[in-house]
Amino acid sequence: MKKLVYILSFLLLTGGVAFAQKYAFVDTEYILSNIPSYKAAQEQLDKISKDFEQEISDRYAEVDKMYKAYQNEVVLLTQDMRKKREDEIVKKEQEVKDLQQKYFGPDGDLFKKREELVKPIQDEIYNAVKEIAVEGNYAVIFDTASGPAFLYTNPRYDLSDLVLKKMGYKD
Repeated sequence: MKKLVYILSFLLLTGGVAFAQKYAFVDTEYILSNIPSYKAAQEQLDKISKDFEQEISDRYAEVDKMYKAYQNEVVLLTQDMRKKREDEIVKKEQEVKDLQQKYFGPDGDLFKKREELVKPIQDEIYNAVKEIAVEGNYAVIFDTASGPAFLYTNPRYDLSDLVLKKMGYKD
């Protein structure tokens, strides 16, 4: 909604000049779904993510096992032994949380792998859109995949297939 308000404000502020400009749109989800290397990258990322999730799950199961064993033996342990076991459990749980952050955090391994695999494809799309914008003298090219910001779009102005063609994925 904010995007729509921003766009409308921009158009109103620029007056009649804005209405003389050419506008178009693309659907990056559609474009990405037609690029085989993107599909392969997504499959690879899904596999890596599942592997990471399984490892985290296994480690949490280990912590849970340690905790249950501690609960069963707590009455037999001295105060020092209890403290030592509790510290071990807390330390092990913290290690798992750190590992989870390492894999899935904002700068985690999964994010880095995604950057490595997907960013070049996104850059290629951006460059193709930029070339089309320059060649077609478009003032603005919108992306309809980022959300329903438009109530209506005329398919005549959809440049998604042109982007795919420019990238060599369509005849």
